[in-house]
Amino acid sequence: MSFSEAVLSPWLMALCALVSLLLYGLALAQRPWRALLADSALQHRWLAATVAVLLMWQLRAQAVDWLSLHLMFTALLTLVFKAPLALTSILIVNLAAVVTGRVAWPLLGVNLLVTGVVPALVMVLIWRLVDRRLPDNLMVFLFICGFFGAALSSLAAGLAAVGLMALGASDAHALYQAMEYARFLPLLMPSEAFITGMLMAILLVYHPSWVATFNDHRYIDTK
Repeated sequence: MSFSEAVLSPWLMALCALVSLLLYGLALAQRPWRALLADSALQHRWLAATVAVLLMWQLRAQAVDWLSLHLMFTALLTLVFKAPLALTSILIVNLAAVVTGRVAWPLLGVNLLVTGVVPALVMVLIWRLVDRRLPDNLMVFLFICGFFGAALSSLAAGLAAVGLMALGASDAHALYQAMEYARFLPLLMPSEAFITGMLMAILLVYHPSWVATFNDHRYIDTK
C-alpha cells in the first residue's frame, strides 16, 4: 500500500522525508554496492528482482483516491538481499512511481517510510529472533520468516499508514476512510504472507545460496 495523493499535513510529510532520509542514509552507510560490484550474478538477481517488484506494483487497487493497495514484497527482498539492498530496491520503485506521475513527489518520503523502512525493520527484527533464539530448523526459518514475518511486515506497514493519517490528516473524510481501512488490514496480510512464503520455499529448495539471510550449512548441511 502507498499514498497516491497528498492528504497529510505538510509538516508531517517533511518529517517523514527527514526520517526516511536518515534511515536510508544509515542503510547506505553499510555500502551494499560492494557486494554487488564483487558478484555479477548477484547484480543480475538484484536487478531482476527490482524490475519484477516494479512491475508487480502496477497491479494495484485504488481503494480511495489517496491510497493504492498493492503487494510490497519488502519482506521478501529483505530476506533475499538483506535490508540495505532491499531498501535500495524500494527506493528505485518509489522513484519510478514519482517519475511516471502516479505519485506526487512530496509523498516520496512518506511512501519510503511505509513501504520500505517499516516493513524492512519488522522483517529484520523477526529474522534476528529466528537466527539467535530459535532452533536451527529449515521449517522454522521458512514459516516464521517467510510466512509469519511477511504477514507482520504487511500489518506494520498498514498500521504505519493509518497512524500517519491519525497523526496529521489534512482532510477529515480521508481520516475516516483510513479508520475504515484499518478494519480490513487482517484481510490483506495473507496475500503478502502466502506469496512471500511460497517464493521463499522455492528459493530454499532450489537455490538456498541466493537467500542472504539463510545459512544453508547451518540449516541443511549439519542436519
